[in-house]
Amino acid sequence: MKKSSAPAQRTAIYPGSFDPVTNGHLDIIGRAVRLFDRVIVAVATESGKTPLFTLEERKALVAESVKRWRTVEVDSFNGLLVDYVSSKGAGAVVRGLRAVSDFEYEFQMALMNRNLDKTIETIFLMPKDTYVFLSSRLVKEIARLGGDVSPFVPPTVARELRGKTGK
Repeated sequence: MKKSSAPAQRTAIYPGSFDPVTNGHLDIIGRAVRLFDRVIVAVATESGKTPLFTLEERKALVAESVKRWRTVEVDSFNGLLVDYVSSKGAGAVVRGLRAVSDFEYEFQMALMNRNLDKTIETIFLMPKDTYVFLSSRLVKEIARLGGDVSPFVPPTVARELRGKTGK
């Protein structure tokens, strides 16, 4: 009888613009780490948004913020998410849900991705209740107006935001 090989590694992709990465994103990553053997945080090169941080800056901020988890990698991608997921041998996409409005958009995306590649599942995770209101857009707005963003982002991100906004 032939010995079976080790079980396949369960890999998930957590895509986003991460402009900037927030404590809410990190909460979702921490939850995904408990469910998957490997989590790739995939920073989108094109998201239809005008980012405050360059792609390289966003990747560096995410990498600094996730270094506590040895099973988390940081990468970037462009094009169709399902193509990227497939290229990494992943079986799942992780998405965070904060509110019903998130669900409607994410549900449509999940169904479209399933239509494009039936082998890829979308896993929805809810953040800790203290992060339900949190978004990168709001964090950037607070920073632009001179507010304290330290409760919402890692210290490195708060420092970089102050540098970008001059506040």
